[in-house]
Amino acid sequence: MKNFNIKPLLLLFAIVFVFSSCSSDDPVPENEEELITDVTLIFTELDENNNPIGTPLEFKASDSQGLELGSSPTIETIALNTGKKYLLEIELFNSVENEDITEEILEEADEHQFFFLGTAFISSPVLTYTYDDEDLNGNPVGLRGFVQVSPAPGFNNAQFRLILRHDLNKDFTGANNPNWENFVQAGGETDLDITFPLVLNP
Repeated sequence: MKNFNIKPLLLLFAIVFVFSSCSSDDPVPENEEELITDVTLIFTELDENNNPIGTPLEFKASDSQGLELGSSPTIETIALNTGKKYLLEIELFNSVENEDITEEILEEADEHQFFFLGTAFISSPVLTYTYDDEDLNGNPVGLRGFVQVSPAPGFNNAQFRLILRHDLNKDFTGANNPNWENFVQAGGETDLDITFPLVLNP
Protein backbone atom coordinates (compact mmCIF):
# COMPACT_ATOMS: atom_id res chain seq x y z
CA MET A 1 0.00 0.00 0.00
CA LYS A 2 1.41 3.39 -1.01
CA ASN A 3 1.71 6.19 1.57
CA PHE A 4 -0.35 9.23 0.58
CA ASN A 5 1.61 12.46 1.11
CA ILE A 6 -0.82 15.17 2.19
CA LYS A 7 1.78 17.96 2.45
CA PRO A 8 1.33 19.19 -1.16
CA LEU A 9 -2.43 19.13 -0.69
CA LEU A 10 -2.21 21.15 2.51
CA LEU A 11 0.08 23.63 0.78
CA LEU A 12 -2.45 24.03 -2.03
CA PHE A 13 -5.27 24.69 0.46
CA ALA A 14 -3.11 27.26 2.24
CA ILE A 15 -2.41 29.12 -1.02
CA VAL A 16 -6.10 29.16 -1.95
CA PHE A 17 -7.03 30.44 1.51
CA VAL A 18 -4.47 33.25 1.37
CA PHE A 19 -5.64 34.46 -2.04
CA SER A 20 -9.28 34.22 -0.97
CA SER A 21 -8.53 36.31 2.11
CA CYS A 22 -6.78 38.98 0.05
CA SER A 23 -9.76 39.49 -2.24
CA SER A 24 -12.67 41.39 -0.73
CA ASP A 25 -16.29 41.42 -1.78
CA ASP A 26 -16.92 44.59 0.22
CA PRO A 27 -18.34 47.35 -1.97
CA VAL A 28 -16.10 50.28 -2.83
CA PRO A 29 -17.24 53.23 -0.69
CA GLU A 30 -18.92 55.98 -2.67
CA ASN A 31 -17.82 59.60 -2.53
CA GLU A 32 -19.68 61.36 0.23
CA GLU A 33 -21.32 64.72 -0.18
CA GLU A 34 -19.28 67.75 0.83
CA LEU A 35 -19.78 68.75 4.47
CA ILE A 36 -20.51 72.47 4.41
CA THR A 37 -21.01 74.30 7.70
CA ASP A 38 -20.76 77.91 6.50
CA VAL A 39 -21.91 79.73 3.38
CA THR A 40 -21.17 83.41 2.78
CA LEU A 41 -22.79 85.39 -0.02
CA ILE A 42 -20.80 88.54 -0.85
CA PHE A 43 -22.63 91.19 -2.89
CA THR A 44 -20.59 94.08 -4.28
CA GLU A 45 -22.55 96.87 -5.98
CA LEU A 46 -21.36 97.73 -9.50
CA ASP A 47 -21.65 100.85 -11.61
CA GLU A 48 -22.61 100.85 -15.30
CA ASN A 49 -19.05 99.87 -16.23
CA ASN A 50 -19.05 97.00 -13.72
CA ASN A 51 -16.68 98.83 -11.38
CA PRO A 52 -17.22 98.09 -7.67
CA ILE A 53 -18.98 100.70 -5.52
CA GLY A 54 -18.86 101.02 -1.75
CA THR A 55 -18.46 98.27 0.83
CA PRO A 56 -19.44 94.68 -0.06
CA LEU A 57 -22.48 93.23 1.71
CA GLU A 58 -22.10 89.81 3.37
CA PHE A 59 -24.91 87.44 4.29
CA LYS A 60 -24.23 84.11 5.98
CA ALA A 61 -25.80 80.76 6.71
CA SER A 62 -24.16 78.40 9.19
CA ASP A 63 -24.66 75.23 11.19
CA SER A 64 -21.88 73.55 13.17
CA GLN A 65 -23.21 70.10 12.22
CA GLY A 66 -23.39 70.90 8.52
CA LEU A 67 -26.05 72.84 6.67
CA GLU A 68 -27.49 69.64 5.16
CA LEU A 69 -27.42 67.81 8.51
CA GLY A 70 -28.22 70.34 11.21
CA SER A 71 -31.74 70.97 12.41
CA SER A 72 -31.52 74.67 13.17
CA PRO A 73 -29.17 76.59 10.87
CA THR A 74 -28.60 80.30 11.32
CA ILE A 75 -29.59 82.06 8.09
CA GLU A 76 -29.30 85.80 7.62
CA THR A 77 -31.74 87.79 5.50
CA ILE A 78 -30.33 89.13 2.24
CA ALA A 79 -31.06 92.86 1.83
CA LEU A 80 -30.40 94.46 -1.56
CA ASN A 81 -31.35 97.74 -3.23
CA THR A 82 -33.83 97.85 -6.09
CA GLY A 83 -32.50 98.63 -9.56
CA LYS A 84 -28.89 97.84 -8.62
CA LYS A 85 -26.41 95.42 -10.16
CA TYR A 86 -24.17 93.35 -7.92
CA LEU A 87 -21.22 91.03 -8.25
CA LEU A 88 -22.06 87.91 -6.22
CA GLU A 89 -19.22 85.78 -4.87
CA ILE A 90 -19.86 82.62 -2.85
CA GLU A 91 -17.57 81.27 -0.15
CA LEU A 92 -18.04 77.89 1.54
CA PHE A 93 -16.28 76.40 4.55
CA ASN A 94 -16.23 73.19 6.58
CA SER A 95 -15.46 74.18 10.18
CA VAL A 96 -15.51 70.54 11.37
CA GLU A 97 -12.44 69.65 9.26
CA ASN A 98 -11.18 73.26 8.92
CA GLU A 99 -11.43 72.98 5.13
CA ASP A 100 -11.98 75.71 2.57
CA ILE A 101 -14.65 74.15 0.35
CA THR A 102 -14.41 77.11 -2.05
CA GLU A 103 -10.88 76.04 -3.00
CA GLU A 104 -12.02 72.45 -3.42
CA ILE A 105 -14.78 73.52 -5.81
CA LEU A 106 -12.29 75.60 -7.81
CA GLU A 107 -9.99 72.57 -8.09
CA GLU A 108 -12.92 70.37 -9.19
CA ALA A 109 -14.82 73.03 -11.11
CA ASP A 110 -15.84 70.62 -13.87
CA GLU A 111 -17.73 68.55 -11.27
CA HIS A 112 -19.61 71.38 -9.51
CA GLN A 113 -22.28 73.91 -10.40
CA PHE A 114 -24.59 76.28 -8.51
CA PHE A 115 -28.24 76.89 -9.39
CA PHE A 116 -30.29 79.87 -8.23
CA LEU A 117 -33.97 79.24 -7.58
CA GLY A 118 -36.77 80.26 -5.22
CA THR A 119 -39.32 83.00 -5.75
CA ALA A 120 -36.52 85.55 -6.16
CA PHE A 121 -35.65 84.00 -9.54
CA ILE A 122 -38.73 82.01 -10.60
CA SER A 123 -42.34 82.89 -11.52
CA SER A 124 -42.30 86.66 -10.83
CA PRO A 125 -38.53 87.16 -10.51
CA VAL A 126 -37.08 90.14 -8.73
CA LEU A 127 -33.50 89.03 -9.40
CA THR A 128 -31.67 87.99 -12.56
CA TYR A 129 -28.48 85.94 -12.27
CA THR A 130 -25.72 85.57 -14.88
CA TYR A 131 -22.71 83.26 -14.46
CA ASP A 132 -19.32 84.99 -14.56
CA ASP A 133 -17.05 81.96 -14.22
CA GLU A 134 -16.50 78.67 -16.01
CA ASP A 135 -14.57 75.41 -15.79
CA LEU A 136 -11.86 74.26 -18.20
CA ASN A 137 -14.56 72.98 -20.56
CA GLY A 138 -16.26 76.37 -20.76
CA ASN A 139 -19.22 75.32 -18.60
CA PRO A 140 -20.54 77.50 -15.76
CA VAL A 141 -19.67 77.04 -12.08
CA GLY A 142 -21.41 79.82 -10.13
CA LEU A 143 -18.90 80.80 -7.45
CA ARG A 144 -18.94 84.20 -9.16
CA GLY A 145 -21.73 85.89 -11.08
CA PHE A 146 -23.81 89.02 -11.62
CA VAL A 147 -27.14 89.74 -9.93
CA GLN A 148 -29.45 92.40 -11.36
CA VAL A 149 -32.23 93.61 -9.06
CA SER A 150 -35.55 94.63 -10.57
CA PRO A 151 -36.11 98.42 -10.50
CA ALA A 152 -39.76 98.01 -9.49
CA PRO A 153 -40.39 94.58 -7.94
CA GLY A 154 -43.98 93.52 -7.48
CA PHE A 155 -43.31 92.36 -3.92
CA ASN A 156 -40.71 93.01 -1.26
CA ASN A 157 -40.18 89.59 0.32
CA ALA A 158 -38.83 86.63 -1.65
CA GLN A 159 -36.86 83.41 -1.24
CA PHE A 160 -33.28 83.08 -2.51
CA ARG A 161 -32.67 79.33 -2.91
CA LEU A 162 -29.06 78.29 -3.49
CA ILE A 163 -28.24 74.78 -4.75
CA LEU A 164 -24.82 73.21 -5.30
CA ARG A 165 -24.71 70.07 -7.44
CA HIS A 166 -21.79 67.63 -7.69
CA ASP A 167 -20.95 65.18 -10.52
CA LEU A 168 -23.69 66.43 -12.81
CA ASN A 169 -23.62 66.25 -16.60
CA LYS A 170 -23.03 69.88 -17.53
CA ASP A 171 -23.64 69.12 -21.20
CA PHE A 172 -27.22 68.07 -20.46
CA THR A 173 -29.76 70.30 -22.19
CA GLY A 174 -30.74 73.12 -19.82
CA ALA A 175 -27.83 72.70 -17.41
CA ASN A 176 -26.30 76.04 -18.44
CA ASN A 177 -29.39 77.87 -17.14
CA PRO A 178 -28.72 79.18 -13.60
CA ASN A 179 -32.47 79.08 -12.83
CA TRP A 180 -33.09 75.57 -14.17
CA GLU A 181 -35.76 74.00 -11.94
CA ASN A 182 -35.20 70.50 -13.36
CA PHE A 183 -31.51 70.40 -12.41
CA VAL A 184 -31.84 66.81 -11.09
CA GLN A 185 -32.27 65.61 -14.69
CA ALA A 186 -28.57 66.29 -15.28
CA GLY A 187 -27.69 63.72 -12.61
CA GLY A 188 -25.24 64.12 -9.78
CA GLU A 189 -25.77 64.76 -6.08
CA THR A 190 -26.74 67.80 -4.03
CA ASP A 191 -23.98 69.15 -1.78
CA LEU A 192 -26.01 72.17 -0.66
CA ASP A 193 -29.66 73.25 -0.79
CA ILE A 194 -30.41 76.27 1.36
CA THR A 195 -32.88 79.15 1.19
CA PHE A 196 -32.13 82.71 2.30
CA PRO A 197 -34.95 85.20 2.93
CA LEU A 198 -34.64 88.24 0.64
CA VAL A 199 -35.86 91.81 1.13
CA LEU A 200 -35.40 94.68 -1.29
CA ASN A 201 -34.84 98.26 -0.21
CA PRO A 202 -36.13 101.14 -2.36
